[in-house]
Amino acid sequence: MKTFTNRQLFLSHVAQTSPAPLILEIERAVGVYLYAADGKKYMDLIAGISVSNLGHSHPVVIKAVQQQVEKYMHLMVYGEFVESPQVKYAEKLTSFLPAQLNNVYFTNSGTEATEGALKLAKRVTGSTQLISFKNGYHGSTQGALSMMGDETFKRSFRPLLPDTMQLTYGNKDELSNITERTAAVIIEPVQAESGITVPAKNFMQQLREVCTKTGALLILDEAQTGLGRTGKLFAFEHYDIVPDILLLAKALGGGMPLGAFIASKEIMQTLTENPVLGHITTFGGHPVCCAAGLAAFEVLTSEKLVEQVEEKGQLFESLLQHPKIKSRSRAGLMMALEFDSFETNKKIIDRCIENGVLTDWFLFAPHCLRIAPPFIITEEEIRTACEVVLRAVDGI
Repeated sequence: MKTFTNRQLFLSHVAQTSPAPLILEIERAVGVYLYAADGKKYMDLIAGISVSNLGHSHPVVIKAVQQQVEKYMHLMVYGEFVESPQVKYAEKLTSFLPAQLNNVYFTNSGTEATEGALKLAKRVTGSTQLISFKNGYHGSTQGALSMMGDETFKRSFRPLLPDTMQLTYGNKDELSNITERTAAVIIEPVQAESGITVPAKNFMQQLREVCTKTGALLILDEAQTGLGRTGKLFAFEHYDIVPDILLLAKALGGGMPLGAFIASKEIMQTLTENPVLGHITTFGGHPVCCAAGLAAFEVLTSEKLVEQVEEKGQLFESLLQHPKIKSRSRAGLMMALEFDSFETNKKIIDRCIENGVLTDWFLFAPHCLRIAPPFIITEEEIRTACEVVLRAVDGI
C-alpha cells in the first residue's frame, strides 16, 4: 500500500488558500520559536499574525486549558448556560475597559465579531448604511467582506451587502459622508494590512464626534491591535476616544480561537428580542477558549508585558536601517518594511525563512515585510532577527 507524506496529504486534502503555501511542517512551538519536523528551528516574527502575544506554549495557558478540559467542554449553545470561563473572562476584560463597554458577546473569530457588530448596529439604529475605509480588513465572511477595503478580494464574490460606502482612511474631509442614515462606521485604529498605517489623532477624534452627532455607531476593529500590540492595551487609548462597539480577536484567545464584540448592556440587549435570539452561535465563547484567553490576559496584565512593547518596537526600528528599505511604518510591536516590489519582498522573506526567521507580507501591501513578534521576545533575539533580515536584504 502506498504511503503519503504529511506534505502530500496537506496539499491533497486540506483546502488551500493560495497557490504557494509555505508548507512548513511544524511539530512543536515554544516561546518565540517554531520547530519543524526536519529539526529546523525558526524564530517567529509574526506570532501567527498578532495572535501569540505571550509566545507559544505558555505554561500558564496550557495549565488553564488542561484544567478546563477536565471539567467540561461544549455544553450548550452560547448564552444559555452560566459557564465560569466566559463569565470570568468577560468580567476581567470589562474591568480594563471604559464603563460603557461593559457587555461582551464572545464569538469564534474576528470575522464573526464583525458580523455580529454590523447586525447590532443595524438593529440599534434602524438604519442600513454601513461605512468602512479603503485598505481596511475586517474578515472574509460576506458581511465582513463587504466592509473590506480592497476590490481585488471582493470582485469575485459580488453581489455583497447593499448600502455600503468606503471612505479614504485619514481623510477628514470625507467624514461629511457620515449622516443620520448611517448605521455604523467600522474602522481599524491602526490599519494593519495596508502596511501599518497610523491615523492622526485629530482624525480619529473628529470621526468620533461625527458619529456621535449623527447617531451612527462607531465600531473599532481591534482584532490585530487589541491587547497590547500598539503599546497600549487597546489602541483607541492613543486617541482619547471610546467606541460604541469594540471588536477583539486574534490574541484574545491566548492561542485558541476566540473573538468578541463588546458594547454597553443597553445596546447589546437589543439582540434579545424582536426577534428573540437575534444573534446566536453554537461554539462562540467555547469554555476552553475562554479559559485559555483569561489565563493569557492575566499573564499579559500582571507581568506588565504591554509596557515593554514600545521599547522593543523602537529597537527593531533603530536596527532595521538599510538603503533598500524605502520606508518603515510602526505602531508598537507591529511594523512594516517597504521595498520596491512584491518580488523583492518575497525574495527577502524566503531568505529569512531559509535562515531561520519567519516573517510575512501584508494583504494590501505585498511589497512590505511584516514584523509582529511575541511580546516576550528579548533584546538579544531582536538583534539576532534584525541581523538575519538585513543579511537577506543585502543579498538582493
